Amino acid sequence: MKAPQNRKVVVIGYGAATALGNNFATTWAGAVAGKAGFRRLTRCKVETRSQVVGEIPDWDPSTLPFVSRKDASLWNANFVFLTMEICRQALEHAGLTIDQQTGPRTACLIGSALNGSDAYRVAMDNYTRLGPLKVSPYLLPNLCANLPAGKAGMLLGFTGPIFSPQGACASGNHAIGIGARMIRDGDCDFALAGGAETCLTPEIILGFANMLATIKVGPKDRSFADPAQASRPFSLDRKGFVLAEGAGVLVLAAEEVARAHGLLPRAEIAGVGWTSDAHHFTRPNAQTVIRAMQDALEDAEIAPEDIGAVNAHGTSTPTGDATEAECMRTVFGHHLSRIPISANKSQVGHSLGASAAIEAALGIEAMHQGLVLPTVNHIPDPSLADLDVVPNATRQHAHECFLSNSFGFGGTNCCIVFRGL
Repeated sequence: MKAPQNRKVVVIGYGAATALGNNFATTWAGAVAGKAGFRRLTRCKVETRSQVVGEIPDWDPSTLPFVSRKDASLWNANFVFLTMEICRQALEHAGLTIDQQTGPRTACLIGSALNGSDAYRVAMDNYTRLGPLKVSPYLLPNLCANLPAGKAGMLLGFTGPIFSPQGACASGNHAIGIGARMIRDGDCDFALAGGAETCLTPEIILGFANMLATIKVGPKDRSFADPAQASRPFSLDRKGFVLAEGAGVLVLAAEEVARAHGLLPRAEIAGVGWTSDAHHFTRPNAQTVIRAMQDALEDAEIAPEDIGAVNAHGTSTPTGDATEAECMRTVFGHHLSRIPISANKSQVGHSLGASAAIEAALGIEAMHQGLVLPTVNHIPDPSLADLDVVPNATRQHAHECFLSNSFGFGGTNCCIVFRGL
């Protein structure tokens, strides 16, 4: 194999669809305003107290110009069209034109924790009610993890490598990290990297509720009257995460190639740290989480005190938030009290395999604009009093680097350092 080219990798654009909006601009405006995008479930009907979710507002794939009536019927795994549209938005934001020169040098890596489970649900319903011949011949393509990236390529014209990094809730960061390595080594010049998740089906909602992962909203909970208050990372009364659909895609590029095409670098991917817990399928292992953060800092060749902000995994679970806080204390020591910590899931919920990419885009835009986004719905927890979680309102804060944390079921951890340009 050829020697790696050791190129600097930059982010030149991004797209996102979240509970705050069906594009990045709307999501960003809501995030800066301190809003949270949660509401009671409308995608389906299911008997559970975990009824508060994050749905993408004004999202109807059948209205997209590239979706025909036939396509809408055949491609019923909702993450397919979502990926295609957010990849399109990300390329538009970056200003990257896919042509005969750039197309073969553009990769696409879109992760997902659950893939096309919604299409499988439809197939099983058709099978049990109508018989075996009513199982769609498109079922298997709808289930394939790489198909959304492949369909995005068919729509947009790129022909570089496509695949789906599978790292559960850390999939988005894994996609960004692998895409950065591919560009650094010269395998491609550009990469669409991120994640997409369309997880609001009865079985998935009930599965998370029954494993006590998501918040159960009773009449005495403050989110009963106001669903926007359901996700509250690092808060005294946190009770579990809010399950949310969403997608986030970053456009990565080799710096010299981006500049040659007149494209604006917004941030550098400075360091990546990834580990596995070898511990438990849901409970985090503090030692390996700490190592993921430290490895990201070491890869970026910076000291802990050089980090100007942290984008926390911050799911709003009692154990998860406490463990992440413990790990940050070890990594940053006495510097931690001066580092603002944003938990975007307080505003957009937990989009599983898409969450890290959404949070990366929000973190880069915040760094670019010299501010940090808030952790909303916050009531101070005395045991976490040493953390500055930017409670409830956006803050002006110039910084040159931030650390983005992401951890997933199965004990998979991926942390990335982004440096401003």
